Amino acid sequence: MKRIGILGGISYESTIRYYDLILQKYYEKNNDYRYPEIVIFSLNFQKVIDYELSGERDKYIDYLMSGIHSLENSGVNFIVMAANSPHAVYEELQKFSKIPILSIVKATVDKAQYENMKKLLLLGIKFTMKSTFYQKYCQNLGIEVVTPSEEEQNAIEKMIFDELVIGFFKKESKEKLLQIINNYKDVDGVILGCTELPLILKQQDTEIKLLDTIELHVEAILNYFFEL
Repeated sequence: MKRIGILGGISYESTIRYYDLILQKYYEKNNDYRYPEIVIFSLNFQKVIDYELSGERDKYIDYLMSGIHSLENSGVNFIVMAANSPHAVYEELQKFSKIPILSIVKATVDKAQYENMKKLLLLGIKFTMKSTFYQKYCQNLGIEVVTPSEEEQNAIEKMIFDELVIGFFKKESKEKLLQIINNYKDVDGVILGCTELPLILKQQDTEIKLLDTIELHVEAILNYFFEL
């Protein structure tokens, strides 16, 4: 039996969504109950946040690798990180991992390229918006990535940590996000670069194309699973 490993807990809300969506989409594709075996290693969310804020890159990598090694030891065939922010150190993690780690960045940008998008707005926690891993990946493909203003970034970060990661979804928060998006009318699409954002923002909420990173990642997960 092929086995999927999820490095989760970053946050639990998005980890639950990954598990649910993988099995839901599997059934939609195969119409049977031979679901993939899934192993979840749930990290200490506060530790992850602290390492991201402190800039202690080596400790951050070591902690993420502790979860990855646990998944390796459980016999999974490949691993997915159920968050965008750890992809800031994706290359190092893949180098140290014994098995493939499927990138959420690749899955998202592949879709943007397919849709011929040339300019994207990146939303997420400040760690993600201030990092450059999306920009670097897009640069070689001729895609520009822009981020909101400092004030807007602060508002998005507060919303994510005070509400979304603990399952609070407020109408006024959705309206604020849509207002921020509407300030960037020259973009072709918006990267929902925090896996909690697709829990509150849906495509029907705006005419601007949303790149739902969870949805796109799960599609890539199942495509890879079926190819094994």
